Amino acid sequence: MLALQSSNPVLANEHLGQVMQEAEAAPNTATVVGVINKTSILVGAAVVAGAIAYSMTSANPGLAVLFWGASGLVSLVLFFTLWRKPAVSAPVAFIYSIAQGCFLGSLSFQLESILVARGLSTAAGGLALQAFVVTAGVTLATLALYRAGILRPTKMFNAIVTSLVGGIAVVYLISFILSFFNIQMPFISIGSALEGGTPALIGLGLNAAILVVAALTLVMDFGQIEAAVEHRAPKSMEWFLSFGLVVTLAWIYYEALKMVFRVALLFGERK
Repeated sequence: MLALQSSNPVLANEHLGQVMQEAEAAPNTATVVGVINKTSILVGAAVVAGAIAYSMTSANPGLAVLFWGASGLVSLVLFFTLWRKPAVSAPVAFIYSIAQGCFLGSLSFQLESILVARGLSTAAGGLALQAFVVTAGVTLATLALYRAGILRPTKMFNAIVTSLVGGIAVVYLISFILSFFNIQMPFISIGSALEGGTPALIGLGLNAAILVVAALTLVMDFGQIEAAVEHRAPKSMEWFLSFGLVVTLAWIYYEALKMVFRVALLFGERK
């Protein structure tokens, strides 16, 4: 049995090794180890980029909105580029990870700035560390359920999750468009969390529900990895599979970041 070791906290779980015992005999085909290693590289790039973006926006707060706006746009363009042309996975996936890290790092600082302006305190490490812990916990829990066979990417499961993701994407798109007209979508937009009271609680509940959907997409990613390895996909496919995992992890972190921000607004102690 192939034992897996990885510095990636999301995929450092040996159950994935059970999907392929012939990996060592097929160096030119995709392997679970290869996907894990490449995912580790991409996640590492995102973390470093996020730390740099957080540091830069801390030194110059005026750049925060421009920073996360530009990096978010670049991430979106690269996402669709790689989606349409998987052959360019390696360079595009790496650049995407850096852009996504910059987006999340600068957004983390901006949300923390809102809390500071309202005189609210956060736990040690700030929102970024809290969101990371939530992300790690959610992904490890999903891995445990996947390993136990409780969550499997069946056709019905994939259809339901895909529909939910599509619906969420439409809502987010509408919210994004409305933001240009200075209109906050109730319960969904981050700005609506500032209202407090019942609307803020409903928004927190919806945020948690969307976080669950984001976590469930990991199950589909693991299914893709299993299928690719079992069908002896080319080695280059590892970058595309790793890209898929990074996209999901970034989404989970994004939802976790918003959730801890909402919790801090509702229940945080004033300084």
